[in-house]
Amino acid sequence: MDALYWHGDDWTTEHQPLLGLSDNSFWMGNSVFDGARAYDNLIPDLDLHCERLLRSATHMLMRPTLDARTLAALCRDGVSRFEQGAELYIRPMFFARRGFIIPEPDSTECAIVIHRAPMPSRAGFSACSCPFRRPSPDMAPTLAKASCLYPMTQQALHYAHQRGFDNALMANADGDIVEFSTSNLMIVRNGVVHTPVPDGSFLAGITRARVIGLLGEAGVTVVERRLSLNDVLDADEVFSTGNYGKVLPAHRIDGRSFTPGPITELAHQRYQTFARQDPRVRGDIRTTAIA
Repeated sequence: MDALYWHGDDWTTEHQPLLGLSDNSFWMGNSVFDGARAYDNLIPDLDLHCERLLRSATHMLMRPTLDARTLAALCRDGVSRFEQGAELYIRPMFFARRGFIIPEPDSTECAIVIHRAPMPSRAGFSACSCPFRRPSPDMAPTLAKASCLYPMTQQALHYAHQRGFDNALMANADGDIVEFSTSNLMIVRNGVVHTPVPDGSFLAGITRARVIGLLGEAGVTVVERRLSLNDVLDADEVFSTGNYGKVLPAHRIDGRSFTPGPITELAHQRYQTFARQDPRVRGDIRTTAIA
């Protein structure tokens, strides 16, 4: 089994089309989603991802049909239908059926996709600077994890791949570097971690916040501030935080090579220790009923 789909009241392995030409989210592009990870019988911060999804749906003028607790229970139930330890991507979403331009809140529906997705290599990734920028909150619905924001991610990734890189650095409207196209950015200089200050142009992620807290508990200073491209290129270490790969080192940015360093490794180790010690993140819980 490569994937499971939930919509309505049951799971299926059949990929079923859900949206039609007249459905609001099909032509308005206002669907929202979130992503969680299952690996090693763990599902770190699943509850927080479900809570953020509900906030995204509300921000996009929809009315969520499930509460976060029920949604998390459904996701755990879906994970339990795969073999133990499966590496999975969990993607719950909300979309609207009706409405002319503005969605009708009561037409909101929920769906979940869980599919196999191997964890990325710990060897890390390369990234290049690119000409694409993240919009400000008054230019796009950046406070939601909305599907309509991701075509720019596609453009940035395509640009990077065409030039032999794995990922791309994204700037905001002012030209500050704010993130990688698919994950948050952290750099290390003289033992201090620096990360872009949340300005509403990028999603300050759940894994990002978790890593900041864990590093702080380990005695590492983390500073949120504006970063330039030169700040990134002059760093001692560069790494990403994100749901898909958790903590990953960058080994090349533009023409500059980096060696994964001790702070990057500490962030990785602290995150994995958290994931294994906190009972709320375990993915081997068998759900017998969905309440």
